[in-house]
Amino acid sequence: MKVLLVDDTKTERLIISSYLEKMGHSVVVAENGKQAVSLYHSEKPDLVLMDVIMPEMDGHEAARQMRHDENLWVPIIFLSGRVEPDDIFAGIEAGGDDYLTKPVDFRILEAKMISMTRIAKMRRRLINVSTELEVVNSELKKLANVDGLTGLANRRYLDKYLRVEIARSIRNGHQLAVILCDVDHFKKYNDSFGHLKGDDCLKVVAKGLQSVCKRAPDLVARYGGEEFAVVLPDTSLEDAGQLAQAMCDAVSALKFEHPESEHKVVTISMGVYSDEPEKSHDSEFMLKMADDALYIAKDTGRNKIHLS
Repeated sequence: MKVLLVDDTKTERLIISSYLEKMGHSVVVAENGKQAVSLYHSEKPDLVLMDVIMPEMDGHEAARQMRHDENLWVPIIFLSGRVEPDDIFAGIEAGGDDYLTKPVDFRILEAKMISMTRIAKMRRRLINVSTELEVVNSELKKLANVDGLTGLANRRYLDKYLRVEIARSIRNGHQLAVILCDVDHFKKYNDSFGHLKGDDCLKVVAKGLQSVCKRAPDLVARYGGEEFAVVLPDTSLEDAGQLAQAMCDAVSALKFEHPESEHKVVTISMGVYSDEPEKSHDSEFMLKMADDALYIAKDTGRNKIHLS
């Protein structure tokens, strides 16, 4: 273990350090409470052995300051010749966990260190488990918001994100654009090539859409089936239209074969809506306006955009 030894008496430091090193522990030394608090945070010891009465800052105050950091906990054992019940209570109340009587007996210290080693091992295991759980929880949160097929945001996250951006646009008086996109003749593609190739087709379209949207606040999401949605904060209808056309061109340029299409490659149609949202406008309203525009794009030939 790494032990932080705190004592203002050089002789005590030398004796206890020699005991600890003989037991196989590494020792970091401080001469007063102020130094101890600093080393506690920088060295992150497994155990603190600390005198009570010291200059500049006593052991009780040092323990209180160490306990302020709730993310870092290690056992603190006080070293003192004052072992009346009130003395021991004051030490535990200040943040200590145990007491060792001065002068320190080697065998008693050895027994304490065996016990503290067990605690240190268990603490490290708990820290590792806690870290692993944090990583797993973070991944689960990501998975809850990601479409498993395309890697884009899913419908759940789209709805949440759109609500936030509508509220932001109302508050700031900015325009908000929403685009709905549909893969042209996707049913025919599935019927000809099967669902596995259909999945590949959706991945390609997702890649094409994502390649055009470069701004951090822009969101590309899978809306459902062969439909995708794009949310563009602070974007005019004209700018959104230009971006939609770029996405159409990007998907066509991938030249993903589609024999059942008049263009012989996979293409998309897009409906574009942009406005300054009002308080009566919700995500459903914005999506419906984009969907109405998408219907016109599909009804008038496909592989095109329509602005609303």
